[in-house]
Amino acid sequence: MENLVFPMPTRSNWELGHWINPPTEFRVSERGLELTTEPNTDFWQRTYYGFRNDNAPGYLVDLATNFTFTVTVQAQYEVLFDQAGVLVWIDSQNWIKASVEYENETFSRLGVVVTNQGHSDWSTRNFQTTNSVNFRVSRRGPDFLVEAQTTATQEVNEEWEQLRVAHLARLGETTQAMGAARPPHVEVTGSVGVGVYACSPGQSSFTAGFANLHFGESVWPSHN
Repeated sequence: MENLVFPMPTRSNWELGHWINPPTEFRVSERGLELTTEPNTDFWQRTYYGFRNDNAPGYLVDLATNFTFTVTVQAQYEVLFDQAGVLVWIDSQNWIKASVEYENETFSRLGVVVTNQGHSDWSTRNFQTTNSVNFRVSRRGPDFLVEAQTTATQEVNEEWEQLRVAHLARLGETTQAMGAARPPHVEVTGSVGVGVYACSPGQSSFTAGFANLHFGESVWPSHN
């Protein structure tokens, strides 16, 4: 797959990308994309809380191939649960999000939510609150590797921390050959939207920025 520079959205020119739940306020500059969240927005399905939310804004590019997507997420989080990060989207019942979720000035949660067939599964770890994190998402068929760099001074070609290996059931079964292929030229059974999102589940609003957005061939190594 030819490397692509992530297309910057404007109100009249979407080119490769599209919004889900378009935000009321966003802007494009030389630094990238910025969007301002609205209160009571989130992505979550059923588990533990019982509610279903799928009203957060996301800007996505639809891809029916294996890929690696990288982005720098920057935000001035203000209120508990404010979050910004990356999104892999099939529909409201099947998706993955990885983000910083604000707790307080001391620590936040770096986590991944995987939602299959309308039930969300959240994994997380605490880390020192920071305003800048690099995320990387790679695809191999129906499976995804989510990684992060939590030190703002890191370059995207330095070491990445694995956050989650996840499966989206709507994309079919995983075979041993899929994980062993070098490079990961495995069959892709469906298109997904991949991009960025931000939301404020509580009564708050903040601005998130997304820079250095980039797509390329999948760099997820084989398992043997």
